[in-house]
Amino acid sequence: MAIYKKVKKLSPEEAAYIAGLIDGEGTIALTRKHRGEYRQLMVSISSTEPPLLKYVKKAIGAGRITNKCTHQANHTPSVTYAISNRQALALLEQVRPYLKTYKAKRAHLILRSYIRLTPRNGKYTLALLKERDIFIEKFLRLNPRRQILATESPD
Repeated sequence: MAIYKKVKKLSPEEAAYIAGLIDGEGTIALTRKHRGEYRQLMVSISSTEPPLLKYVKKAIGAGRITNKCTHQANHTPSVTYAISNRQALALLEQVRPYLKTYKAKRAHLILRSYIRLTPRNGKYTLALLKERDIFIEKFLRLNPRRQILATESPD
């Protein structure tokens, strides 16, 4: 069995700073690692400054940093810090009061419903799956770009 690192208790200043990074350069997402799997909570921050994300990882005490692929020679190499599932929940509990964008609403929805709708053993009843699907749709609608695309009419 894997042993997971606990998320450290952040000072208010650290929590506010990391919330700003999430608001500006990060995502709060429900992603699939593989096709056909259930969606999992993921909080990530991308940057072209590896020392910045090393600071984030050290302050939080969990998560991982990966290199992003550079597809064109003129693109600056970048890295991504990512934390998922229960560790991401623990992070969101601390940074949510400081989030200012639509990500604050996403964090609120996640903190209110994610644990109840995500059994640790992965066994879902049909009723729970239906409720989870509604939750995911609400979550995905909390993206302003998706709202703009839905309201645009074809030319």
